Amino acid sequence: MATRALSPRRPGPPAARKAGPAGATSARQRPAGRGVVFRRRAIAAGALLIALYAGYMLWFRNLGWFAIDEVTVEGASTSQRQIEASVERVSGDMTTLHIKDGELRDAVARFPTVASVSATTSLPHTLHVRVTERLPAAYVQIGGRRTPVSADGYLLAGASFESKALPRIQGASAHGARLDEDAAAQAAILGATPEPLRERITSSSWEEDEGGVVLQLENGPEVRFGDGSRAADKWSAAAAVLSSSERGSPSYLDVSVPERPVSGG
Repeated sequence: MATRALSPRRPGPPAARKAGPAGATSARQRPAGRGVVFRRRAIAAGALLIALYAGYMLWFRNLGWFAIDEVTVEGASTSQRQIEASVERVSGDMTTLHIKDGELRDAVARFPTVASVSATTSLPHTLHVRVTERLPAAYVQIGGRRTPVSADGYLLAGASFESKALPRIQGASAHGARLDEDAAAQAAILGATPEPLRERITSSSWEEDEGGVVLQLENGPEVRFGDGSRAADKWSAAAAVLSSSERGSPSYLDVSVPERPVSGG
């Protein structure tokens, strides 16, 4: 029986590692490295922006290079010089890059004719202030003196007005620069009067029995408004009824609830 010698298998060279996975790993590492660099640069840029902003807010905008040395005031027809003086006093703490709106409002708050104030600047040293005034809506007679009042219930002492062109609020009293609650309600209603009806108002009063503000119209009914809220809505309801050909000749018109006007008498 013939036999055959079996040669042992020679170990071959070690299998080469596949390049694919290693290449993929390297590819994954490279983007990760770029991401770290990007985040570091972004953080550095953010820190720089914060530092620049803080420097501007805390230092640069308050430099004397931009100090205010000229003030102009527009829109004030009453107490012009006093308003300018008040603004000039507070502007010494400001620059044309740093206007303090709250201090400006406080400076003119003692003038009841001023409803609001705004400001702009011109570099390097000029402050421009624009005043919006309260307009007379009616007038009152307190202590024998006639004084115009605004729609939001302020006594406009010193403001010029023509009493014949304004309705008078009867029986008014005041607390400081503000009307009492009943008179303020009348001022709110009178201030919202549509232009075509202004000249037709012959009197204004507060009547508890009729629910509040009562206006008498020339050649028309008395109009009952209730309190001073929703003045524009109440006037819209009144105007709609008064202009209707079906209204007849009522002695009163109640628009205290503007969605449901009631007339009668």
